[in-house]
Amino acid sequence: MAVVKELIRTEDNGTISFGDYELSQKSKLSDYQHQGDMYKVKTFKEITKLERNGMFVYESVPGTAVFDLKQDGSIMSFTVEGAEDAQITVEMEAETRYEVFINDASTGVVETNLGGKLSFSVELGNATKVAVKIVKR
Repeated sequence: MAVVKELIRTEDNGTISFGDYELSQKSKLSDYQHQGDMYKVKTFKEITKLERNGMFVYESVPGTAVFDLKQDGSIMSFTVEGAEDAQITVEMEAETRYEVFINDASTGVVETNLGGKLSFSVELGNATKVAVKIVKR
């Protein structure tokens, strides 16, 4: 199983990776700079949470490791790994329709709520990595 031992890092391709679901106690890292933004990560076996400039970006219950997170105006993509199935919530645009793909298979189109939150589940375990792509429709 792979986790991000340094809690958050910048990858060679310009994306970020974060989270360590193997930790038994909460760990956090604040004020991590990436492409002009400040990130904060909190992670351990029960939850992984990422904020950018004080705003919510990602949360999983239980904790996960996220690799190659990339987000632009219309797409968010990343690979996620965890010890067990996880409920993931991400921040997108409010009241906007998105199609969620898990390992290139569409799970359907959903609309975010007034706060822009979009939630979905992924089946994880046994070091399974799952590719997630969320596309604005």
